[in-house]
Amino acid sequence: MSGLQRLAETIAARKGADPETSWTAKLLSKGPEKCAEKFGEEAVEAIIEAVKGDRDKLVSEAADTLYHLLVMLAARDITLADVENELDRREGRSGIEEKASRK
Repeated sequence: MSGLQRLAETIAARKGADPETSWTAKLLSKGPEKCAEKFGEEAVEAIIEAVKGDRDKLVSEAADTLYHLLVMLAARDITLADVENELDRREGRSGIEEKASRK
């Protein structure tokens, strides 16, 4: 099991936890919109570090971004497996072809 899968399972397990004792539960209790906002903030921070070129800070911000992406998905009852299934569906298609099929 990958670290990302373990993280997704931990987030799912925290959905019903006490918001006073779990940061994940606290985020989820604020609703999907707040979870999306936090994901956006973290993504911007990762972009800034990518532009600056500080590898260690980018790794840290990327980890924060992945965590907040999984929290945002959990807030809408979407699992990592759902996303992995979509990636599997797209496998073997060119990105240009896949993007064109969305129109």
